[in-house]
Amino acid sequence: MTAVNVEVPEFMTEDLRIFEEGVGKFLEREVVPNNERYIAQHHVDRELWTKAGAAGLLCASMPEEYGGAGGTFAHEAVIIDQLGKRGVDGWGIVLHNAIVAPYILHYGTEEQKKRWLPRLASGELVSAIAMTEPGTGSDLQNVKTTAKRDGNQYLVNGSKTFITNGGTANFIIVVSKTDTTKGAKGISLVCVETDEVEGFRRGRVLDKLGQKANDTAELFFDDVRVPTENLIGIDEGQGFVQLMQQLPQERLIIALQALAVIERALDVTGTYVKERRAFGKQIIEFQNTQFKLAECKTEATVGKVFCHHCVDLHLRGKLDATMASMAKLWLTDTQCKIVDECLQLHGGYGYMNEFPIARMFADSRVQKIYGGTNEIMKLLIARSL
Repeated sequence: MTAVNVEVPEFMTEDLRIFEEGVGKFLEREVVPNNERYIAQHHVDRELWTKAGAAGLLCASMPEEYGGAGGTFAHEAVIIDQLGKRGVDGWGIVLHNAIVAPYILHYGTEEQKKRWLPRLASGELVSAIAMTEPGTGSDLQNVKTTAKRDGNQYLVNGSKTFITNGGTANFIIVVSKTDTTKGAKGISLVCVETDEVEGFRRGRVLDKLGQKANDTAELFFDDVRVPTENLIGIDEGQGFVQLMQQLPQERLIIALQALAVIERALDVTGTYVKERRAFGKQIIEFQNTQFKLAECKTEATVGKVFCHHCVDLHLRGKLDATMASMAKLWLTDTQCKIVDECLQLHGGYGYMNEFPIARMFADSRVQKIYGGTNEIMKLLIARSL
C-alpha cells in the first residue's frame, strides 16, 4: 500500500491497469535483478532495449501503423511511475519513448515516420537528443553545432555533452544551426544514424553524482555527413519552434519522475521508522518523526493531485508551458526536500549507498537542473503574471 493515496484518475482505465501490471512484471524480471550491475557499468545492457521492444514497452504512445503500441501519454506516465517506484529510473527508456520519438511523429515526414519509428519501437535503434553543449546549457538559441548543406547532404560539426543514452544511442537528433546568421530561426533538428556515418565519436561516459545506470556521455561530430532527408520535417529553421512545442511534455515527464521518487521515499522511510528503534521505542513513535512525515505526506498528496491534473490536461491537448513549468518547478523542489527529510530520518544509515534513500538523494538533485533549470521555470511562470 502506497503512502500517498488519492482517487484514481479518470484516465487510468482498465486497459492501463493491465498495462501497468505488465510493465511492473517486466521491470521485476529484466531490470531490478540487474540494476546493481547497470549502476556499476554505467549503462544498461544493449539487449534490454530489444527485450523491451518485444514486450511492447518501446514507443508505447506511438501509433500502431508505425510500429508503436498505439497508446497515449498515459501509457508513458505508467512507465515513468513504475520505473521510479522500483528504483530503476536510470534506464533512459522514457527519453527514448516520450521525448525523442514524438519529434519524429509530430514533425517528421511520412517517409521519416515509416523509416525510423518502427526501428525505435523494436529497439533496433536506441535514441538520444543532443541539445546541450559544453558552453551552452539552457541557452539553446546559441548552440554552436552546425549542419551545413553540401549538395544533398549536411556536414555536421560540433560537440555535445550531458547526453542521456549517449554511450549507447545509434539514433541521435542533433540540435544544430543550419544558418548561423539567424539565431533561433537558424536552428534545425538533424538526425544522425551513427552506425551509418564516419566522423562521429563518443567521448567519456560521464561520472555523475547520481543516475549512474545511465550512459550520459559526450558526443563529437567531425564532418559527419548525413543526407538532407535526415532534417526533421521539410523546412530548415524550424528546430527551435519544435523544441519549444515539445518542452511542456518533457517538463511534465520530469514532474512525474519526481512524484514516483517521492512516493518511493515515503514508502521505504515509513518501513524503516517502524523497524528501527532508539531509546527503547520505534522511531515512528517520536513526535518529530510523525510531524516530519505528516508534512511530507501532505506535500506528496498535493503533488500527486497536481500531476494527475496536468496529465489530464495534456491528454486533452490543454497543457500549456506555464502549467508544465509549475509542475516541473514544484515537484522537483518538493522531491529534493522530501528525500532529504527522509534521509534524515534514517540517521547515519541514510548516508550509506546500500540503503535506497541514499541513492534517491543523489539521483534527485539533477531533477532541478535538466529540462530547463528551476530558475528558468520561474522566469517562464513569471511571464504569465
